[in-house]
Order: sequence, then structure tokens, then C-alpha cells
Amino acid sequence: MEKMKPLTIGELVIEKPVIQGGMGVGISLSSLAGAVAKAGGVGIISTAQIGFREPDFKENPLKANLRAIGSELKKAREIAPKGVIGFNIMVATRNYEEYVKTAVKAGADIIISGAGLPVSLPEYVREAEGKAGDPAVRLNTKLAPIVSSLKSVSVICKLWERKYQTTPDLVVIEGPLAGGHLGFSREQLAELEADTTDTAHTFHKEAYEAEIRSIIDFVKKLGEKYGKIIPVVVAGGIYTHEDVLHQLELGADGVQVATRFVTTEECDAPEAYKQAYIQAKQEDIVITKSPVGMPGRAIRNAFLKQVEAERKPPKHCYQCLERCDRAKIPYCITDALVQAAEGHLDQALLFCGSNAYRAERIETVQEVMDDLVFGV
Repeated sequence: MEKMKPLTIGELVIEKPVIQGGMGVGISLSSLAGAVAKAGGVGIISTAQIGFREPDFKENPLKANLRAIGSELKKAREIAPKGVIGFNIMVATRNYEEYVKTAVKAGADIIISGAGLPVSLPEYVREAEGKAGDPAVRLNTKLAPIVSSLKSVSVICKLWERKYQTTPDLVVIEGPLAGGHLGFSREQLAELEADTTDTAHTFHKEAYEAEIRSIIDFVKKLGEKYGKIIPVVVAGGIYTHEDVLHQLELGADGVQVATRFVTTEECDAPEAYKQAYIQAKQEDIVITKSPVGMPGRAIRNAFLKQVEAERKPPKHCYQCLERCDRAKIPYCITDALVQAAEGHLDQALLFCGSNAYRAERIETVQEVMDDLVFGV
């Protein structure tokens, strides 16, 4: 049993090179993130409508969400006082800047940000830490953009270099087998998919692994330029110890895993949500068009069948996304994801990764971590 190297992000040393992916709404909150951090990985809380259980959420979603950022991090810290815990914050979030600054002030160790290019992330973090205009000062909160291509990481890094004289502390590569919103167009997914009818789960593996290697090489050279090590982790379709080893062999420093953690005792999702994964068959996992305008991977259930047949006009606006045309969207994504988080599955969008159908039972976070890292 070969011991994996710790994941080092600046001065943060993570015993096991596993980051738990952010899952919203309400799937990765304090319970899951705290348990993963306690088990030696990085626990990530999703800020996507994080305050949906707050009594004033419907009337004041922004205030409820910002308040919940602090309370969820506090609860996660109680579970793992010495663990590494951070937030996943989508760039597409309305009032993105306020979410970032609130997370920093709450004491986040790291912010992982995708669903758009986080071009202003360093600026917001510096302002929140009171270090605006001083690129020489090291930030306490580590910055990690999510990328899916060499082009996207190149754009982000060049912008950060030019505007802020800085680099990411970590880069997350999210591939086409990930769950939820995907950083690919339908056309790109079609190019990656193999010649098979099973297009929800298969793709030209070698082609994308070449992309992964090119991103790792780019980030390594950027780190050398600045005299620092910038670790790279790979996400999407990682479910087993063998999957982890394969990514490390490609040159990654670690992995980000989300779907595997859903069917754990500590996951914040309701029991019905977890059972939906366990009961899902491979053919139930599909690519669907999200109201956000991006492809997303989910379990095909009664809700998806319904919205494929007819539009469900939103009854209320939760101010969740920067670009949302209420008059045109097929359904309200906040409402659909809150329904999932509350266990009303027939009215819910059930996001998942490509391997969700492989879940057979409820495990503990410690069991999952042991399997991913040690294969036991």
C-alpha cells in the first residue's frame, strides 16, 4: 500500500490529496465538509443558495445566504478544528463579490470558483483581507479557479498576472464526466464523446487526458516563473482508488471528488436524495440543458420528463444568477434544487456525476476517504 503524498497549497498541508467538490443547493454544507476535513481532506461548502433554510430566505435571499456562510463554516470548524475548509462560489452568482468577501471574512481557507471565469477573485479577496493594492503580501485565503481547458486556464492566469501580479494557489481541472453544470458546450461534449449511444458517461479519454497534461504543464511553468509550486487537482468521474492513482500518474497533485461523497452518512443531502443515487441505473444519468444555459448532468426523473414536455414558469425570483431571463427560462433552478435538498424528488433537479449509478450503499466519509486513498 503506497502512501500518497500530501497536497500542499501554500502553507496549507493536506494529509490526503482529496478535495471534496462543492455541491449545491444544500448537498455539501457543514456536515459533509467538516467530516471530509476531519478525515484529512479538504472540505468544501457550496454557497449556492446556502441560506435556503433561513426563515427570511424567500424575502431576503442575499442576506440569508451571506448569514449562512458564516454559520455553516463555524459548524464545520467545530467538526474539524484543525482541518482545511473552504467554499465553492460560482462566478455566475448574482452579487458574486459579496459572497467572496463574506467567505473571506468568515475565515475560509480556500475559495474554489468556476461557472465562469473568476477574473476579479484576487481583487475581492485582497479587499476583504484589507490588503488591496499590495500584490507582494501573501493572502490568507487561497484562490483556486476551476478550468476545463488550456485556453481557460491561460486566460485566467494571464489576466491575474497583468492586473494583480499574482497566480492561482491551486488549479482545479473539471472534466466532462463531472456532475451538475459542465464547463463545456454541447458541441464540445459531442466531440469528446465516443461512438456509442451511451453519451452521458463515455468520452474520448485519451483526447481529454492530453488536455489535462497540457494544463498541468502550463501551470508548472507558471509556477517556475514565480518561484512557487502551484498544485493541480483533477475532477470529474473520479470514484475509486484506481481513478485517483490514474490522475496522479497523469501528473496531477490530487483529485476533487463530489458524487462519491453524496451517499455518505455525513452528507447534508436528505435520505431520499441519497437513495436516488443508489437506485439510479446507468441509463438514468443524462445530459440536460440547465436554465443557466449550460449543459448539466443529472438523474432523469419525473421532474426532468415534465420540463422536457412543458415549461414551468417561475413563481418567485430568488436573485440567484447574474444572467437569468425569468420570462424565458424553462423552470427556476433554485426552486428545483431546493426541492432536491428537501427530499421532494418528483419536483426536483437531481444533479449528479457520471458514476452516480455505481453507488450501492450508504458509507461513512472515513470509509470513502480510505478507499480513495488506500484502496481499502
